[in-house]
Amino acid sequence: MRSLSIDILKIVLALFVVFLHMHVLRETYPSLSYVLVNGLFRIAVPVFLIISGYYFFYVDDFKRLKKWSVRILLLYIIWSVVYFQLWKEKDNYTLNILFGYHHLWYLIGTFFSGLILFALRKSSAKVLIILGLLFFCCGYAIQLLGNIHYYKGSFDKTLNLYPTYRNFLFVCFPFLAMGFLIKKLQVDIKRKPSLFMVIFSVALVIVESFLNYRVLHLNQKESIDLLFSLLLACPILFLYCKNLPAKTDSKILASISTAIYLIHPLLMEFIYKSPYPIIQQYQNILFTSSLLISSLLLVLINRKLKYLL
Repeated sequence: MRSLSIDILKIVLALFVVFLHMHVLRETYPSLSYVLVNGLFRIAVPVFLIISGYYFFYVDDFKRLKKWSVRILLLYIIWSVVYFQLWKEKDNYTLNILFGYHHLWYLIGTFFSGLILFALRKSSAKVLIILGLLFFCCGYAIQLLGNIHYYKGSFDKTLNLYPTYRNFLFVCFPFLAMGFLIKKLQVDIKRKPSLFMVIFSVALVIVESFLNYRVLHLNQKESIDLLFSLLLACPILFLYCKNLPAKTDSKILASISTAIYLIHPLLMEFIYKSPYPIIQQYQNILFTSSLLISSLLLVLINRKLKYLL
């Protein structure tokens, strides 16, 4: 039996990613938009990684690693081909292939961080925690130096390239290892956080993002992927949902969440950048309906053609 609460959480997280990429309320309520786009919605990817890391615990031999790796790589290759038409001439093709185009960075990042975690799976919890924190802090420092534009010229541009800090080592490994340790140390059995703890920890994410905006005066149009409060909020949210009793024997919700994550940028490209007035007039309705329909279609197609989701 599957955890229904985790599958529902995945749907919510996938929608967080959609809203993040839409930059909701940026023009009308910039302050609120910032704490959502560069705060609350940033919970999504780390929690996805924690969930993946939790179940990666069962990848305990080379046969299972091969099966896991093939699935991730095929998913990455298939969707990279789907999005190939959107690769612009000014984009660096090498970076897109190695680190993933747009949202596909998550797939290739999970793949490489999974390989590292597999190699370190027998290490002590202390070693994994120290490495995870070290890599996270390195990524945070690079991201911050880039966002405050501490350096100038080409070095500043390098720091602000997403792959420089948003990659398998600085983002994916820390949270994947966190999920792995939750399972290995049976934290989900020993610790059952309350709803108050969830609300409090998520509030810390919002507060930290607000301080970035008001105190550090970070540019609203520059992304913030790493927040220290995520190290607390994301595992607490996962543990809370994991311990809810609701169960299901269907994978449809989990598949829909994956479909939403994978297909939404393609729909955004064609609908929100359409030159046709009729589409521009009803773009929100068209996007919402097309996202729902296409996600369901992908789930159905995936039953016949594996590795789409």
